[in-house]
Amino acid sequence: MEREKTVSSLSADLDIPLERDIFLRTLVRELSGNLQEIIGIDEASGFVSLVGQNMGMAIDQDYKKALGVSQLTREQVADVLVDLKRRIKGDFYIIEQDEEKIVLGNRACPFGDKVIDRPAMCMMTSNVFGSIAAENLGYAKVELQKMIALGDPGCLVVVHLKQTPASDACRGREYFKGDRSE
Repeated sequence: MEREKTVSSLSADLDIPLERDIFLRTLVRELSGNLQEIIGIDEASGFVSLVGQNMGMAIDQDYKKALGVSQLTREQVADVLVDLKRRIKGDFYIIEQDEEKIVLGNRACPFGDKVIDRPAMCMMTSNVFGSIAAENLGYAKVELQKMIALGDPGCLVVVHLKQTPASDACRGREYFKGDRSE
């Protein structure tokens, strides 16, 4: 029994960069990396999308409950997108917004350096943003124009809120109110 305590005490003093946050970010990185390598980036993105969509629906409900509303306005949706990322250590900010779109920039990924070379992980952002916007505003198409995961210095995300020639021309994922599948 005494030996176990001694080993435990010695281990606790080791300089090892491991704690819950790093462990979970690394876990997601390795899962998405394995999926990307085994089934390809498109399919891996699809799997990550399912998780992101479910998380988006839950986060949407949390914000509506906290705000005491049954539906968020466009301005509230934009604020929620920035706030939720702030809470998980992202650094998103609104570049512009109007009736057709919300354009967001980002200086820090919540996954930190674990996102490098793992663009499938960006589907979390796409699906959380798309789910929240569509559930409250009826429609969203999320376009990931720049991604830290691909080596860009920051992210540039456009959340199209209406089907327009510009949104039709862009590459992105579409989301609809009440849609729970891709």
